[in-house]
Amino acid sequence: MKKGIFITFEGTDGCGKTTVLEGVRKKLAINGHADDVLFTREPGGSKISEQIRNIILDKNNVEEDERTEALLYAASRRQHLVDIVLKALKENKIVISDRYVDSSLVYQGYARGIGIDEVLKINEFAIDGLFPDLTILLDLDPKIGMERIKNNRKDKADRLDNEELSFHQKVYEGYQIIEKRYKNRIYKVDASRSVEQVIDDAFLKIISFIKMYE
Repeated sequence: MKKGIFITFEGTDGCGKTTVLEGVRKKLAINGHADDVLFTREPGGSKISEQIRNIILDKNNVEEDERTEALLYAASRRQHLVDIVLKALKENKIVISDRYVDSSLVYQGYARGIGIDEVLKINEFAIDGLFPDLTILLDLDPKIGMERIKNNRKDKADRLDNEELSFHQKVYEGYQIIEKRYKNRIYKVDASRSVEQVIDDAFLKIISFIKMYE
């Protein structure tokens, strides 16, 4: 690799990111990228960031203020960058993260009503100019996503999973806004199709993007 590449995955809860990421990981390994790709996640990904994640997503923390939530996400993001992402990029690795700054713009900025630009200001300090090179947005009707969560991970649902459908619909609307704002780096994938089709779509976009830097 001539340079490190930073790729992120985004989408509403229940859109299938975990499954798709695992499928993409396997395909990249088959295509010679077993050692130069690092998969990570937000919030979390490193020791301190995971501790902050536990506070954010604890379903008992129902009184958590929306601005506190936004600041905690930014703090977790900063620590994750320092501990994991920046080091890997300096080693010219491909970093693929399950969520990044777009999640904050959508969830806290739009769905919580703080304001996209207001949350962006908080995160500009945290990320110090590091936006993704490519973002894969898994596009799925939030009603379907919530049904998947209800059927597949009811006992593991976190504080955000337990929000009303109206909140998740706002999240979906927020992603449409963000896609238009950052259309040069966001690639939308129809996540209502079969798992195999969604994985193939995401993988082909990523592998073609990687080849530009080889």
